[in-house]
Amino acid sequence: MLSYAASPELKKLTEQAVATLLASEDPATIKFKIVVIESAPGMDNYQYPGATTLYPKVPFGYHRYMNIGIDRTENSYVCICNNDLYFHKGWATEILNAFESNPDLSSVSPFCSIHHTNEGYTAHSGLYYGYTVRQEVAGWCLVFKREILKVTGRLDPNFKFWFADNDYINTLQKHGLRHALVSSSIVDHLESKTLKTRSEEEQIRLTSGERFYFEYKWEGRGYFSYLNRLRKFRMKLWLDNFKKKTAAR
Repeated sequence: MLSYAASPELKKLTEQAVATLLASEDPATIKFKIVVIESAPGMDNYQYPGATTLYPKVPFGYHRYMNIGIDRTENSYVCICNNDLYFHKGWATEILNAFESNPDLSSVSPFCSIHHTNEGYTAHSGLYYGYTVRQEVAGWCLVFKREILKVTGRLDPNFKFWFADNDYINTLQKHGLRHALVSSSIVDHLESKTLKTRSEEEQIRLTSGERFYFEYKWEGRGYFSYLNRLRKFRMKLWLDNFKKKTAAR
């Protein structure tokens, strides 16, 4: 679970996610090994109750930090998720039932009663197979069999924020690994509460530049074209920041 507790409100958001996760299942039946990757400075190595909290020394990257968490666990099933989530009772039981009843499944997402209902899906209506992001693929919470990493390799650390879920699901498709939305497993997403607290400049930096690498990796754009577009993007960010600082003087 990734966290950015840069304020008391965001710290409470992560605490709520961990608490609802722990309360969602009987620990005698399903035991979670929760690893929180905290990226906010000044937390003084605070440990979230019920979780192991890590403070990486390397620069932030969604997939880079997820790989750190994955490496600290050994369970047969892996869940990578945001901290702006509310886990409902029995969500993991339903996930495991889906895997056990459908051996062809390699990866799943739980159902968000807010987002998926608005998209026309119905809770407790079976499995929805597919590879569409924000439809069958809920990038804020992905659960997969650890064994697929032997086929796919580690998550690509070049994706620092946006397009991480697109890369994940494209990789599954490439290797013929099936994914589904489990409509009986309910985990509500509170929609980017963490990202919205960052400055506009930081949001742009975390999100926009990822498109260029995605197009290079998956859509056939040349490597030098990717580097050139990335250079121009970074130069524009620098110039915009310079103009703001100059105007403020």
